[in-house]
Amino acid sequence: MMAVLMEMLSYPFLVRALVGGLCIALCASLLGVSLVLKRYSMIGDGLSHVSFGALSVAVAFGWAPLLVSIPVVTVAAVLLLRITGNGKIKSDAAIAMISAGSLAIGIIVTSLTTGMTTDVSSYMFGSILAMSRTDVQLAVVLSAVVLGMFIFCYNKIFAVTFDESFARATGVRVDGYNLTIAVLTAVTIVLGMRMMGAMLISSLIIFPALTSMRVFKSFRGVVICSGTVAVICFFIGLVLSYVYSIPAGASVVVVNMAAFGLFALFEKCRLALGRKEP
Repeated sequence: MMAVLMEMLSYPFLVRALVGGLCIALCASLLGVSLVLKRYSMIGDGLSHVSFGALSVAVAFGWAPLLVSIPVVTVAAVLLLRITGNGKIKSDAAIAMISAGSLAIGIIVTSLTTGMTTDVSSYMFGSILAMSRTDVQLAVVLSAVVLGMFIFCYNKIFAVTFDESFARATGVRVDGYNLTIAVLTAVTIVLGMRMMGAMLISSLIIFPALTSMRVFKSFRGVVICSGTVAVICFFIGLVLSYVYSIPAGASVVVVNMAAFGLFALFEKCRLALGRKEP
């Protein structure tokens, strides 16, 4: 095992993938707890399609992908909050609408200009080679911001997640926190697409949170477990990807699925033992 790790770390692109991926997995898992509990779990899928559309346009016109996609996806995240906040359109319908429209624009722009190039394909399906030094630096900064928010604003995030009316009554700026979570999620999605791809990036948001909820019932326990599970699953997935020469994104998702199954089995066994006790 150590020999494999030392061999992996001898390649600079794998070191970038490991550091950047761990940071992105941590950010996605922490933000995912709040998003899943607020029933916004599919926002990651929707924003990834928006990001694909923006990246397709950027690649087609030779613009810097991150400089185009981050503001576009951020605006889309804010727009989703506005649409679902007025109550006229449900969150799942709003996400599906924006997701399908953005994906369609990206496909049309791609087909009319460059075609399905390697760059566009890597954004759709992910590539372990795609993580640049700049991406890693942004991922490290992002993880520091997300960790700082959950450490220093834990009580307010808890209140906003479970009861926005109560949070407003106690003086919490609910709209500001929702906007912050949406923006951080948007940046996480854009950076994570480089490795996971538009088709799989939402799994980093959904799986760790759902896995942790199988065992832990407190918000603090779920948050800590979600971050831990996400980091471990990403590390194992990347190692398996290297050893067996399989796509990194798919490998990470399969490991997360296995973790969910193990936690669900543990929960079932615990409940069964609990019923047998007098």
